[in-house]
Amino acid sequence: MCGRYQLLRPQGIPARFETVNSLADLHADEDVRPTEAIPVVNMERELTRMQWGFVPSWAKERPKGAPLINARAEGIETKPTFRKPLRFQRCIIPATGFYEWQAPVGGGKKVKYLFTRTDGDFLALAGLFDTWKTPEGDELTSCVIITTTPNEEVAPVHNRMPVILTEDDEAAWLNPDETESEALLAMLRPAPDDLLRAQIA
Repeated sequence: MCGRYQLLRPQGIPARFETVNSLADLHADEDVRPTEAIPVVNMERELTRMQWGFVPSWAKERPKGAPLINARAEGIETKPTFRKPLRFQRCIIPATGFYEWQAPVGGGKKVKYLFTRTDGDFLALAGLFDTWKTPEGDELTSCVIITTTPNEEVAPVHNRMPVILTEDDEAAWLNPDETESEALLAMLRPAPDDLLRAQIA
């Protein structure tokens, strides 16, 4: 899964992701957590804020319990919650790293690892979003991070990792004319083994 991530240098997001706007209140965050309003690039290349914790548009009420922060890439095209967003409501969540925890052999306190790109660039995390209308008539736009099987760098620590789009795939992922499941699913793969480096956080 991907339950926490890092976002440094947020002022660099508009140039890196070629957004049509910026946000005045961007700030660095070493530890972005679920339910926060996070910076997201939508399919119009707008930089906006969405709640990290997915609420589908058809929900009668806000889900109780743990927020829905991740969606498994495997079978995502068949799941009622994500089938429509996969075709029409995709987004990129900019990050500079993500965290995973490893349980030591024999027990003890879990070790926290930070995964960043070896070249220091932003990670383009693949996401989906939807807009839910509250009973009071207010709108809540929320998002989820898609996960996949780990690459060789992540596998020793965790059995899942966020989908990190390649720069070639970023434009296709945000392209509203791209609605074919086969092409979209092909982008939801583990990152190349040499893309990331791990360090104890």
